[in-house]
Amino acid sequence: MDIFSVISLAGGIALFLYGMSIMGSGLEKLAGGKMEVILKKLTSTTVMAVISGAVLTGLIQSSAATTVIVIGLVNSGIMRLPQAIGVIMGANIGTTVTGQIIRLADLGGDSIFLQLLKPTTIAPVFAFVGAILFVFLKTPSKRNIGQILIGFGILFTGMFTMETSVAPLKDSPLFLQLFASLENPILGIIAGALVTIAIQSSSASVGILQALSTTGVVTWGSAIPIILGQNIGTCSTPLIASIGASKGAKRAAFVHLYFNLIGTFVFMAVLYGIKYTVGLPFWEGVMNRGDIANFHTFFNVVTTLFFIPFTKLLARLATLTIPDKGDETMDNDMPVLDERLFGSPSVAIQQARGAVEKMAHNARLNYEAAIPLLYSHDLEAIAQVNAREDVVDKLEYYIGNYLVKIADRELSETESRNVSDLLAYITEFERIGDYSINVVERSGEIFDKEISFSDSARRELNVLDGAIKEIIHLAERSFRHNDAALAASVEPLEETIDSICDLLHNRHIERLQNGQCAIQSGVVYLEVLTNLERIADHCSNIAARVIGNEAEDGQFDAHEMRRKLHDGYVEDYNDRLQSYELKYLSPIREEG
Repeated sequence: MDIFSVISLAGGIALFLYGMSIMGSGLEKLAGGKMEVILKKLTSTTVMAVISGAVLTGLIQSSAATTVIVIGLVNSGIMRLPQAIGVIMGANIGTTVTGQIIRLADLGGDSIFLQLLKPTTIAPVFAFVGAILFVFLKTPSKRNIGQILIGFGILFTGMFTMETSVAPLKDSPLFLQLFASLENPILGIIAGALVTIAIQSSSASVGILQALSTTGVVTWGSAIPIILGQNIGTCSTPLIASIGASKGAKRAAFVHLYFNLIGTFVFMAVLYGIKYTVGLPFWEGVMNRGDIANFHTFFNVVTTLFFIPFTKLLARLATLTIPDKGDETMDNDMPVLDERLFGSPSVAIQQARGAVEKMAHNARLNYEAAIPLLYSHDLEAIAQVNAREDVVDKLEYYIGNYLVKIADRELSETESRNVSDLLAYITEFERIGDYSINVVERSGEIFDKEISFSDSARRELNVLDGAIKEIIHLAERSFRHNDAALAASVEPLEETIDSICDLLHNRHIERLQNGQCAIQSGVVYLEVLTNLERIADHCSNIAARVIGNEAEDGQFDAHEMRRKLHDGYVEDYNDRLQSYELKYLSPIREEG
């Protein structure tokens, strides 16, 4: 093997890795936001978690990438460690898909159908069709399919280049001696692990081994330890990713390591026990690409089936490695926004959305505490409100920065729109929090100046308070569930609240003019009304954006929607408006 063959081999490896990378990226984009749905909703049992992990890894073609995503989800609190263990097990099965694809090169037969299926025929066709889709079409889904096909073609081009460059090795005594030495299980495992650590992909290292198998010198005895070592080497990426993460995330990375280490040890003990007692007649036989792919799949399936009953033991072992500290306190109010998920933007966006939901929840709780504090000035309750407001402010800053960093990634049209929407939502919820704090601050003014509201003002304010609580609840729920039908109830309630605030404002001016109310209390009362009306306005903005998500091609004009509603062009709107006016406006009119 001369220097030109080495250069050709390096180029082949580069093409193979690049093809695998862009094919996985295209598959991930095509899957869109479905990945987090798979991981969050289909991991209720260990078996379902295993299946979910296998499916996700089959999509993105990397068990290390799946495990890094899982670590990010555990770190952010979206996923618990028991769920993560099943996904990690499934990832080891899903990563064998690449080897099974590569083995198609061994298809034989003279039929046209089999010849068309061979990668030497289909890979160039896929690459050509993929290039047409990617270059000439603008639809994101078609471009993603094109990227997948291009990646498939490049992957096999790299594989063919590697096979051609390593062909002279079959006549090399040094190469034959090297593979003979790798029949030592310890050396073979170390070699497989080191290669995988170097290229950060067990699928890719298995592919390189499959290319080497075309030389005819790769035996079962030399390849098995290498394949087992490759499974251990792939643990390096999650371990690196867990540095600086939460204890749960570190434990997930160690579960991956222990799963592969113990699985390898047990499998080797059984296999070599059989070899030295009964004997394995195939041990000195030559492996081809299909044999390598099948053994890789067999090992990971058997190991996973063996460990499914022992998930709690794995969790316990990881917990002993990363123990809890008695004096450590957890900040449950601040979700972790993990940048390790940026490699999977749809999952990172979902994580950010979860943080916005936390922000919305805190803003709503602060409003619900606001009006009662006007009458009690409970210092402990005020401290809790201020603590929640601090969380809301911090979340606005951290979520905003996180989303801006996501926006710098290569995103699909849907992902870009989701990022823009979340940036708008955090502004709306933060403003709701601010206006709630403004109301709470009036409590201090009322207490310091010994101000009191009249009985009629209190009764009116309590009715308005009920309407504000309902509109915040509707806005939060419609955002949380992306429910346009629920959001449609917000605008008629917001119009009702505007009418209530106008009525109360005019009445209070009359009380001031008639001397029925002190000037100081009147000013505070009007400030409270103004803040409540603005809270309703922001709830209306949230609902309008939720409704706009259903519009085709993102074309939606909130102002035009409100104009049509207020002009009476939507019958259902008028029914809702009448219902809210009867519920909230009529009691206030009767009070007057």
